[in-house]
Amino acid sequence: MVFYSSDKGNLNCIESALQDIQNGKLIIVVDDENRENEGDFVVAAEKVTPKIVNFLITHGRGLVCVSLTEEKCDQLELQMMVNNNTDPRKTAFTVSVDVRGYGVSTGISVSDRAKTILALVHEVKPEAFNKPGHIFPLRAKKGGVLERPGHTEAAIDITRMAGCIPGGVLVEILNKNGSMARLPQLIQMSKKFHMKIISIEDLIKYKIKNKI
Repeated sequence: MVFYSSDKGNLNCIESALQDIQNGKLIIVVDDENRENEGDFVVAAEKVTPKIVNFLITHGRGLVCVSLTEEKCDQLELQMMVNNNTDPRKTAFTVSVDVRGYGVSTGISVSDRAKTILALVHEVKPEAFNKPGHIFPLRAKKGGVLERPGHTEAAIDITRMAGCIPGGVLVEILNKNGSMARLPQLIQMSKKFHMKIISIEDLIKYKIKNKI
């Protein structure tokens, strides 16, 4: 991402963001302006609560997705949403899911969605889920952001490096008028909600520097 000096000064270091992820807090992750040029809320899937889900859909306004490792997707037998992915950025959506049982009703309430998210990182049996559902898993590349510099891979790298179960909830951030929030708006939001904000570019540099 191309940053003006004033913008770059508003970004946080990777270590501080990892600490917040470990503590169950949300962070904002921004990507390259020549790619999607967007910001996502990211939180460790294992730390999700109904309150967090409500915040994500209220203030993020995007689609609630869960980034999972290739191994987890295979374990849960999560098939790809389509056989021929024509998305220019190859975002790897699997079939959507709702967890079975646990008091889940239609799957759409914040409580139901939180239960499904938690089940995606804790359950090991494919039959634990109904398909389709209201949560959208994403299959992350094994090499993380070094293989694909996307939010899907960033969520896995961040949660793994924070010592959490690899798996992150991510929601695109839209402005109140429905347009995509860009860096100036994302910085304002990070300050408003006292959140760390990092870039995928800095995450890549951090991984290379620390040989992760």
